[in-house]
Amino acid sequence: MKSGFTPKAIAFLFLAVLGLYLAVFFGIERARQHKGPWDVDFQTNAEGSPMLIVSQAKLGLSDVRIVAHGENASNAIGRVSFDQVKRPVPFGKVIYEDLTFLPGVVTLDLFGHEIELLPRSLIANKKQVAWKSGVTVDLWPTNKPAEPPQPPKARR
Repeated sequence: MKSGFTPKAIAFLFLAVLGLYLAVFFGIERARQHKGPWDVDFQTNAEGSPMLIVSQAKLGLSDVRIVAHGENASNAIGRVSFDQVKRPVPFGKVIYEDLTFLPGVVTLDLFGHEIELLPRSLIANKKQVAWKSGVTVDLWPTNKPAEPPQPPKARR
């Protein structure tokens, strides 16, 4: 009696499964990355206040300014593309990032102000601000949240 699994059939099955695996893997990677990351310029304005300039090409956003008045940025200026986790930022601190599907979610502590970049909207100090290119969001020391921004609690 002959077995149904010949070396030729096994090789064909292996190649078919490998091809399917590669197609699914690269399809998911394309879906994860096709919108691209948040691009954030960390700068200071004419008065020396720290300022973020946010852009995201696929969402049609450019020149969205977030200015923290009454603060001083002692670190260097720079540009950060949030395409990988744990990217260092020139000032402020990243307290949460979920970059599974770009642009993802990035939450920053900017001198006690909580800034959250979401694809659907910008959240500044727990208040939703609609995304609109060219808009400026002013943050003042008087509108800081009562509790400083905290990273989410770890799951057990």
